[in-house]
Amino acid sequence: MDEVKTRGMVLLGCGKMGSAMLKGWLDDGLPPASVTVLTPHPSPWLQSTGVRINAELPENPAVVLLAVKPQKMEEAIEPLKALGNGDTVFLSVAAGITIATYEEILGADTPIVRAMPNTPAAVNRGITGIVGNASASAAQLDLADALLRAVGQVVRTRDEEQLRALTAISGCGPAYVFHLIETMAAAGEKAGLDRDLALQLARATVAGAGHLAENSEETPEQLRINVTSPNGVTAEALRVLMDPENGFPPLMERAVEAAMKRDEELSK
Repeated sequence: MDEVKTRGMVLLGCGKMGSAMLKGWLDDGLPPASVTVLTPHPSPWLQSTGVRINAELPENPAVVLLAVKPQKMEEAIEPLKALGNGDTVFLSVAAGITIATYEEILGADTPIVRAMPNTPAAVNRGITGIVGNASASAAQLDLADALLRAVGQVVRTRDEEQLRALTAISGCGPAYVFHLIETMAAAGEKAGLDRDLALQLARATVAGAGHLAENSEETPEQLRINVTSPNGVTAEALRVLMDPENGFPPLMERAVEAAMKRDEELSK
């Protein structure tokens, strides 16, 4: 982070994800004057941080973080093209835009790191996958890693194809979990619980089980076995959920395959 303090950084876009990361960096001691934010609609919170907003760009920033929506990227990135083919690393958190596309826009020698965070980053509990191009040095990957740790865990993928699979699991995954909460609550209501109580139970159960799975030394499989008495109530429910043809495993496989296929379509 010392390089960012010295050379500065540019944040293109400051929506929910950009704001979450900026807050994490500032909380970790990054001087506000080191950050230049480019955004058409700065929020009151952003204006209160002391960062440079829509100001003149640093001459040679350490990092440009691309945090605008994919459909707006081509237009938004235009003022930053002059920083391509140098030693400024472009770190993108925009879904679906490939490294090859950025190389076409910014130049083939531009250091580029693609990242796929997920929405729990908003509460500093995210997990982000990253992959760099041939021009991104080990030190620049380490810098991207350090910046993204402001909002949670970071893992490195082997290539962009593996990043596509990661997107289908952790990028899309929060929506799967939210839908699980929805369906558990709906089933509880249908079984006779009041709506608010059913939702409270579903939320707390998923949150608690997730915390246990993340912090336990036992595998999720063993945790499942621990709570399942032979021939008991849970075992009967799992018989339905784990059905090899119509249960949760084949359904999740189809969902992940569909997400990866759509991600590939969007990248073209």
